[in-house]
Parts: sequence; structure tokens; C-alpha cells
Amino acid sequence: MKIPRLQTIDIYIIKKFLGTFFYAIALIISIAMVFDVSENLDEFISKDAPMKAIIFDYYVNFVPFYANLFSALFTFIAVIFFTSKMAYNSEIIAILSSGVSYARLMRPYMISAFMIALFSYTLGNYIIPPSNKKRIEFRSTYIDSPRNYLERNIHRQLSPGVFIYMQSYNTSNDVGYKFTIEKFEDGELKSKLEADYIKWDREDKKWIINNYVIRDIDGYTETINTGTKLDTTLNMAPDDYRVMKNIVETMILPELSSEIKDMKLRGVNTTEFEIERHRRFAGPFSAFILTIIGASLASRKVKGGLGLHLGLGILQAFTYIMFMQISTVFALSGAVSPLLGAWIPNIIFGGLAAYMYKWGSR
Repeated sequence: MKIPRLQTIDIYIIKKFLGTFFYAIALIISIAMVFDVSENLDEFISKDAPMKAIIFDYYVNFVPFYANLFSALFTFIAVIFFTSKMAYNSEIIAILSSGVSYARLMRPYMISAFMIALFSYTLGNYIIPPSNKKRIEFRSTYIDSPRNYLERNIHRQLSPGVFIYMQSYNTSNDVGYKFTIEKFEDGELKSKLEADYIKWDREDKKWIINNYVIRDIDGYTETINTGTKLDTTLNMAPDDYRVMKNIVETMILPELSSEIKDMKLRGVNTTEFEIERHRRFAGPFSAFILTIIGASLASRKVKGGLGLHLGLGILQAFTYIMFMQISTVFALSGAVSPLLGAWIPNIIFGGLAAYMYKWGSR
């Protein structure tokens, strides 16, 4: 008779948890959409954005992106809200008084957290990135002003032993200034080309090198050739320098890992991309940590009731988000590794979760 009763409790808590979680998502995202519409309505009208594109390209993709982005906050609030109500209805006391241990009570919480973590992982790595392409393209077309970028001091490895350098690259006209390409064999420089600038021919789809000097080195012999224009094909394209805003958000996990490898081969800074990859694992895992903290905090009656529980919970949730931002800044600056930068909030709040669990089980 004891096992069915415990199974009923499991189902009851899981339904409460997931029901509150998705209700909180629906409520907050609905409010966010209202504010977003009011903020961007002038842009939609002035740029004649089609209603079909507004609904299906932007807002249909807006919902899953922001729901997953703040899933940690929703998880925390959901746990505290329904657990606090159970505590003040004496349901938690009744469950524990029937012989159920605190660890056993936490099992349905962990099952729910696993379901949310799996849901978040699948969304964040395989479903949301493709939908982000449409959302970002819509914003670039109808909301954000177009921008040209001037990238400076560019170093790339085009292939093993082939390196290029540009002092600057202008994306508006696809011109790279003070261009250099070096070819090495067995660690020795064999050829070096220097040019005033390199320009992409948009019609013929090739690079044109202007005002160049080529040095070919063979032991102690050096041959110099000069010219004003040279058509060539290089293992690079203008899109390599015309970085779409938030492009990292449009890549599924295998594409992201492949892009990081390719960028390392070309000598490009991969910090932002590596942070995103590690964050896609750390984010879903936070569901377990925040669930333990929220359940431990709200399962005991304290003066102030539900309001105090929610206040403390929201404070801790925003503290967690603040740690996420701070650790990201540290990782981008190189103060910590991308792996550590993505996991610092989970490490700190994991210690807090262990303490809160001990406190709640007393």
C-alpha cells in the first residue's frame, strides 16, 4: 500500500512543478511580446513589414528563444511558488510525517528538473538555432539599422602553412588594407606577398590584389616580382569578415563545434563561440541546482509566507543571472577559460544548493 501512495505523490508534485513552470513561461512571454510589439510597432509600419513575416518569422521564433533563455528563472520561480503553497497548506508536513524521507521527497523534483533540462538542451542546441536565423534576419531587415564593420589587425590561417594578415577590413565595400600572405614549408618561409589592398570582385567571385610585391625564397636565393593587379583565388570569402550579429545563436551544436575547429585553424579568436558551447551544457544543468535551492527554501514555513519565499527566490535567481553575466565578461577578457566562465555560476550555486538541502532536510 505504501508504494502506490508514493507514486501518487510523485505524479502530484511533477504535475504541480511542470504545470507551474509552463504557466509562468506563458505568462511572462505574453507580457514580453506585448512590450516588444509596442516598442517595435513604428518600425513595422514605417518599413512595411508583412504581417505574415511579423507573426511567423519573428514572433513564432521569438517565443522559444526567450522562453529557453530565461528557463532557469522560470524553473526557480515555479519551484518556489508551488512548494511554498504546499508548505503553507501543511502538505509537506503531511508527506514527511507519513514516513517519507526528505531525499525521497526530492525525487519528483529531480525527475521534473531532468525533463526541463532535457527540454532546454534539445531546444537550445537543435531547434532554436535554425529558428534564430529567421528571427535575426527579420530584425536586420525591419528593426535594426544596417551596420558596416571595420575589423582591424586580422590574422588568419587559410590552410596548413598559409597565413594572411590585413591591417583592416571594411565590410561595406569588401576591401582589406595592407594585405600580406605568407607560405611556410617545414617551418621555413618560402613566399611572401605584400599588397596595398585586396578587393573582392562581386561579379567574378574572386579576390583582386592591388599594388603587390612577391618575394619567393629558395635557400639563400630570393626572387622579387611586382605588379599593380593580380587576380587570385583564396580559401576565404567576404562572409568570413561580415559577421552577422549573434551568428553564434544560429548554429546547432555540431555546426558550432565544427566552426570552432575551423576558426582555430584560421587563427581566429574562438572565445565567444566556446563560451556559447559550454553555456549550452551549463544552462540545462542549472535546472537541477536551482530546483534543489528553490525546494529547500520553500519547503519550510517561515514568517512572511509565500511573499517572503518569492522575494528571496527572485533575489537568488537574479543573483544567478548576474553571476552568469560577470563570468561571461571575465571569460571574454581572457581572465578565465571559456569552460570555467560558463560553469562558475553553477559551481557557486551548486555549493549553495548543498547547504540549502542540508538546511531543508533538518
